[in-house]
Amino acid sequence: MKTGKLYSIFFNKCPRCNKGKFWKSNNPYYNLFLNGGENHSHCLNCDLKFEIEPGFFYGAMYISYGLGIGIGSLILIISLAVFQMKNIFLLSLIIGISILILAPVNYFLSRLIWLNTFIDNKP
Repeated sequence: MKTGKLYSIFFNKCPRCNKGKFWKSNNPYYNLFLNGGENHSHCLNCDLKFEIEPGFFYGAMYISYGLGIGIGSLILIISLAVFQMKNIFLLSLIIGISILILAPVNYFLSRLIWLNTFIDNKP
């Protein structure tokens, strides 16, 4: 059985048992737009309550901000180094659209990363 924080984050698993799912769907776009961004309230395998306290996931905004900056920086570096783009307006437009398109993935991963920061893995 695979265990670990990265496995839990990238495969939408409970941070404690790595068996139950955190999100109801593995697809971030389906989960956000059709399920309303709902996650399970507790692990269906080990019964871990995911929201440790009221407002717990507000802290995931810090992770989301970091992921957004990382995505924007990566696109900027690729645009400058590979495509040698010099038009600042076009660069800003590409980065902005990319961040908007990847927003559901950012939301999906930021909550999983935040939860895995506070829950220990128990094999």
